[in-house]
Amino acid sequence: MARTAEKDKAAIAIPKEPLETPPLEIHTLGNKVLRQPARRISKVDESIRELARNMLRSMYSAKGIGLAAPQVGIHNQLLVIDIDLENPATPPLVLINPEIVASSASIETYEEGCLSIPGVYLDVIRPSSIKVSYRDEMGRPKKMNADGLIARCIQHEMDHLQGVLFVDRVTNQEELSRELKEHGFQNKDVRALA
Repeated sequence: MARTAEKDKAAIAIPKEPLETPPLEIHTLGNKVLRQPARRISKVDESIRELARNMLRSMYSAKGIGLAAPQVGIHNQLLVIDIDLENPATPPLVLINPEIVASSASIETYEEGCLSIPGVYLDVIRPSSIKVSYRDEMGRPKKMNADGLIARCIQHEMDHLQGVLFVDRVTNQEELSRELKEHGFQNKDVRALA
């Protein structure tokens, strides 16, 4: 049993350090690839694990804690998350075909940022806890309860799978416009959610 666990852990174990040239380009607000919905992954194989590793390398290089495949122009339902960047022993989370099966009635407002909208940080309201089902990097079905930062991160990255960006959820339009302009982005690229 221990040998299998070690092998599984090694499937995506990579150093948590920035690379001079990350393997994947992270697209930014205004690029239409960010607005295309992602497709379910039918087979979890080595190519999917290699994509997850390259996403992690690119995420660590950009000093982020989460990245969705559509952000690198790949329209697969794949997320990588690591909220413990300082600890090399904490493995990252890989979620394939994630689905939120339950969310709390309680909501929280918290500041979010996004590797696709660098420099912009704004408050977003989301459920404070969720239950998510997904497949891991070995294709095994999993369920997890999440709250706090990890719940927020999963919800934020799952939005990318639907072509939704966190700025679409910002309710303070004045602050949103100011932040976007200050960082060289345009309001016309935001699709406010009703």
